[in-house]
Amino acid sequence: MDATRPLDALNAARNKRVLVELKNQRRYIGTLKAFDIHINTVLENAEEYIDGELKRKLGSLFIRGDTITIISPSEAVKE
Repeated sequence: MDATRPLDALNAARNKRVLVELKNQRRYIGTLKAFDIHINTVLENAEEYIDGELKRKLGSLFIRGDTITIISPSEAVKE
């Protein structure tokens, strides 16, 4: 990935699987469909993980950007 700015890295991950970790320690894995300058994020085929365990499958999910601590691109997400 040749990203010179943070939003370039997110653009490169669009339509790919990403891991999103929140301040409350919950993790979501899904396909990154959209985001804005506040890093508000939309995932499709999202799954929620708590303490490393799959808790539920959510489908489409909107995540408010100020709750996100980490977004990791698909290379780090195990299928």
